[in-house]
Amino acid sequence: MPLVRLDLHDTVALVTIDRPKVNALNLAVLQELDAVISEIAANEAIRAVVLTGAGRFFVAGADIAAMKEFTAIEAETFAGMGQEVLNRLAGLAAPVIAAVNGMALGGGCELAMACDIVLAGEKAVFGQPEVKLGVIPGFGGTQRLVRRVGVTKALDLCLTGRTVGADEAVAMGLAARKVEGDVVEAAMQAAREIAGMGPVAIRLCKRAIHENADADLATGLAAERTLFGLCFATADQTEGMAAFLEKRAADFTGR
Repeated sequence: MPLVRLDLHDTVALVTIDRPKVNALNLAVLQELDAVISEIAANEAIRAVVLTGAGRFFVAGADIAAMKEFTAIEAETFAGMGQEVLNRLAGLAAPVIAAVNGMALGGGCELAMACDIVLAGEKAVFGQPEVKLGVIPGFGGTQRLVRRVGVTKALDLCLTGRTVGADEAVAMGLAARKVEGDVVEAAMQAAREIAGMGPVAIRLCKRAIHENADADLATGLAAERTLFGLCFATADQTEGMAAFLEKRAADFTGR
């Protein structure tokens, strides 16, 4: 049985981490996730992605039993692989929505933060508790967390190892919103809505935000107007504006 499943629902891809009992990340899971990411990247028909965990967990963390006897070199290599896979996930052209249905701790929190949008289910729990094990986050937690919630809150979570539920995660900006009911279905609905927008515009909007999040305002504005201009060289812009003026649904082709 695969540890990472890819199910296609028209233009939306559903990726499920399924490693009983808690979907812990190990070398095999990372390798399968990397292969799934490559498959998504090669499929231009995919316009949005939902990532979740099977059962009651999102991803409870990395596999501690597998890491316990690592040497310093082995640990650095493992962290490098995890960072590379999560960077490839974050770099997908299609937006990725994390449907956090349970614990997202350590590597699970880092995995969620590599997604564009994080939706928190009622039982979602987030945290970077690595210091309780005598280590620090290794898959990007110290870097992605500070970019999402700021230095003060990132230090609070990483230095205390405390966990937060859905409400606090939303309040601090770690998650976009809390979902009452089925968070995976809510994420799929959001993904379907995104998939119905102009695909080129979605890709360029994601690019404009991510590539300039740390830039000064003038640099970010310059990048925005360049990408805005590029939209007007696409068939999607022609179709989208024509459909609006003609009061009909747009038929976007991603060109």
